[in-house]
Amino acid sequence: MSTPAYKRVLLKLSGEALMGGDAFGINRATILRMTEEIHGVVSLGVQLAVVIGGGNIFRGVAPGAQGMDRATADYMGMLATVMNGLALQDALKNHGVDTRVQSALNIDQVVERYIRPKALRYLEEGKVVVFAAGTGNPFFTTDTAAALRGAEIGAEMVLKATKVDGIYSADPNKDPNATRYSRISFDEAIVRRLEVMDATAFALCRDQKLPIKVFSINKPGALRRVVCGEDEGTLVQV
Repeated sequence: MSTPAYKRVLLKLSGEALMGGDAFGINRATILRMTEEIHGVVSLGVQLAVVIGGGNIFRGVAPGAQGMDRATADYMGMLATVMNGLALQDALKNHGVDTRVQSALNIDQVVERYIRPKALRYLEEGKVVVFAAGTGNPFFTTDTAAALRGAEIGAEMVLKATKVDGIYSADPNKDPNATRYSRISFDEAIVRRLEVMDATAFALCRDQKLPIKVFSINKPGALRRVVCGEDEGTLVQV
């Protein structure tokens, strides 16, 4: 069995990662595959927290949200992340993984309120903790929430799951000669305006010396290889 290189990590999942090939919503086969990957990592003894986006849900109502106040639209997006968190919790439960969803917004009848000491205790007990509703504030992305929660729980690394297997010198879908970086600094990522995470998230991780690993969630076994310290994806560090 592989030996994990990290004891505690935070996984950032975009809502779009749950869509599979669908236009919006949650693709059942896709979420089941992801839960299998998460189950495999947790079985290694890794303490895993998840920040999940809501773009897949919000995309279905986006046409009707055109012209809407930005803060209102952001709150709708936060509620979409709660829906995704509940879906992920249910799928993980079916895999025998004990999971708790904590929300930055008060929705006590549905999910717990985010409380840092409780989240830490859950992680130490081997439970997966899903952080929903972003930071609880408009104008901040779930990328920034991932950086913030990662720092708060003392994660050793933020794992940014994307559609591509790392950061490239150019768009690999358009340029066949694009090369993947094995590692890059936060300053380079910010200066080059790499659209992997927003600048606020990069700056927060840089200031907290919290490395980010960018990898493809669509590659079978990629999550396990990342937590085991293998050459997978791109490492962003100070």
